[in-house]
Amino acid sequence: MRRATRGTVAALAVTLVGCVKGFDGANVQMDLSPATPVQADVLATPGPGELPAAMHFALYATKDNAPFEVVRFEVHHIVDTSSPCFIDVGDHVPYPGLHVTQFANRTAQDTGIMDPSHPPAGATQQQIELVATALTRMAKIAAITGPNGLVAVTSASTTPYPAMAADCNGSADQIPPPQCMDDASNKRRLQLCQQTWAKDSQLWEGTDRVLTAPLNGTTFGELLNPMTPLGTPVGGAQMFVDNPLVGIDSYAIYFQADGMDGPGTQLYFGTPTMPTRGVWHVHMVSPINPMLTAEMAVFSDLGQDDVSF
Repeated sequence: MRRATRGTVAALAVTLVGCVKGFDGANVQMDLSPATPVQADVLATPGPGELPAAMHFALYATKDNAPFEVVRFEVHHIVDTSSPCFIDVGDHVPYPGLHVTQFANRTAQDTGIMDPSHPPAGATQQQIELVATALTRMAKIAAITGPNGLVAVTSASTTPYPAMAADCNGSADQIPPPQCMDDASNKRRLQLCQQTWAKDSQLWEGTDRVLTAPLNGTTFGELLNPMTPLGTPVGGAQMFVDNPLVGIDSYAIYFQADGMDGPGTQLYFGTPTMPTRGVWHVHMVSPINPMLTAEMAVFSDLGQDDVSF
């Protein structure tokens, strides 16, 4: 995890909230183990090392023997190909509202080229390149969502998407299934997805186009992954929280089913130490599996920076 100086983090917090009033909370930076459980895709059955989709994680702090929730977050595959709203959005895309899993199929349909290595007579070079690029995109998606794919630490939400229609002729309040790639279906899918996102800014939906900028919600960072399809290690997440986190005795991370009371199942636990002035370090170990560890750095009370460097 790349560490910032306390002064840099404080300055960034002030910038994020404006110049009128400083930020009085804290900055939490996490390096979560790559073995941290991942939430399954929305319409998928959880596999090994996965939790059901309707789950969330929560960071708890304990002060004077009183635990309290600091922040909730989720842990997702960087894109969810089963999500009804894994779509293309924006003026720069050729098919707004198209489910991304159908991008190569729609491109092949429009160009009439099923195999760019054996194009039909009359195919232009531009058409061949469009199909080849679409197939490359599909291969990239398969790579980043595979066993060694990227996993994002994200904002948490319990907002559901509208129901998915059984076919392309569903009602106006149902999202067309992915295989419906005609313009009318794409338009209805885009409208329903964007309406849902407008209602909840925390509902996370990833995209393969810009991995750090989701279609909706917030990406706080990624799980540690030293071997990725991108060729370089990734990892580390950070969150700004309202609580200044002063005088904390211990921290714990839990996972819990949405809508349930209590913190749930404890995944990590650790006590803070201060090896660097103004920055608390927390080495966390899992009570479920002692080989499962995580590291956390806490820049507490950013509104009061009395450390001189």
